[in-house]
Amino acid sequence: MSAEKLFTPLTVGDKKLKNRLAMAPMTRNRAHNAANAPTELHQEYYAQRASAGLIISEGSQVSQQAMGYIDTAGIHNDEQIHGWEKVLNKVHEKDGVMYCQLWHVGRVSHTSFHDGKPPVSSTDKNAGGQVFTADGFTSTSTPRALKTEEIPEVIADFRKAARNAITAGFDGIQIHGANGYLVEQFLHDSINDRDDRYGGSIENRARFLFEVVDAIVDEIGADRTALRLSPSNLMNTDNDSRSKELYEYVIRKLSDDYDLTFLELVEPLADLSEQPHLAKNVIEYYGPFYEGILMTNGRYDREEAIAVVEEGKADMVSFAREFLANPDLPERFRRNAPLNEPDRSTFYGGDAKGYTDYPFLEDGNGSEQKDSDADIEDEAVTTE
Repeated sequence: MSAEKLFTPLTVGDKKLKNRLAMAPMTRNRAHNAANAPTELHQEYYAQRASAGLIISEGSQVSQQAMGYIDTAGIHNDEQIHGWEKVLNKVHEKDGVMYCQLWHVGRVSHTSFHDGKPPVSSTDKNAGGQVFTADGFTSTSTPRALKTEEIPEVIADFRKAARNAITAGFDGIQIHGANGYLVEQFLHDSINDRDDRYGGSIENRARFLFEVVDAIVDEIGADRTALRLSPSNLMNTDNDSRSKELYEYVIRKLSDDYDLTFLELVEPLADLSEQPHLAKNVIEYYGPFYEGILMTNGRYDREEAIAVVEEGKADMVSFAREFLANPDLPERFRRNAPLNEPDRSTFYGGDAKGYTDYPFLEDGNGSEQKDSDADIEDEAVTTE
C-alpha cells in the first residue's frame, strides 16, 4: 500500500500542515521552576520535533486549581506565557505548527498542589489512582464537588487559558476531554453523581464540555479550537454505563453544531473483553458520526498509520512514545528506517537525558541530521 497520503499536506484551521503525522501530548515533568513555566529544555525538545505536521503540547494546566502533577508547564501566569512564547519562536523558525493542550485534572490530583485543600471535581468520590508529586507517585486526594455557581469560574479559566495560548504564539488549542480528567468526570455516570443541571441525563452530563467549547470558540474562534476524546477510556474512570450512546450524542453534536479544526479520538489501551458497552475500535465505531477532520491515536505502527489514512478512516495519526524517542519520526517513517527505543526511566522528570538527546537519522555522509538549533542559548510517558 502506498505511503503517499500520510505524507501529503492537510489544511487544519488556517494552517497548512506539512504531513499528517502529529506529535501527541505527553506529560514529561520538566518545568523545574516555581512558576511551572517552560524552560530552555522545552525550547529544544519541541523545536527538534518540528517536522511533525502538528505538535500538540504536553497538557498545560489552565489554572493552579487544574494542576495534579509536579513540574507541568501551565498556561495561566505571565512566566508561563513568556516561556511558551520562546518555545513557539523556536518551533515556528522550523516551520512547525503547534497547539496547546488545555488541561484540568479535576480529582486526579493531591492536596499538596492546593495549599492542603482538596482538589475539585464533579463529585466528592476519590479517583483511587496515583499522581506524581514532590514525594514521588502518591495516592490521589479525596476531592470536593464543585458548587453549581463555581462551574462558570472553571469555564472562565479555560477561556482565559485559550487566550493566553494565542498570546504566547500557539497556532491553536486542544481541549483535553480524555483520560479521566475533569471533562470525563462530568461526562461519565460512574463519576458524576450530581443532581443539578450538570448531572443526571446524558445532555446534562455533557453540558460542562459544551460550555467549555462554547467559551473557547467565542474567545479565539472555532478555526483555532480542537478537542481530544477517549470514548473507551478506563484510565482514572470506569467510563459510562451508556458509553456508546453518550459519545454518539457528543460526537454528533460536535459535528452538527461546531466547526472545530479537528477532533482527536483515542483508541482504548486496556483489555475491553469484559466491557461490551465500550467500543473496541473507536475510530471505526464513532468516525462515521463526525464529518470534520479526524485524528486517531493509540499504539499505531507505521503500516497501521498508513492504512488508516489511506482507507479514509482518519485524516491524521498522532504518536506519543515514537515522537518522544524519534525527533525525526516523519523522515524515519518515509524511509521505513529503524526507530530509537524510548528510555522509560526518563519519562517523568529529569533533565536532557531521555528528553533532547535521542539521535537523529544519519545522512549520506554518516553524520547525524541534528537540528541546527540543538544548542539553544535563549532563555509512564502517557499521552495526556
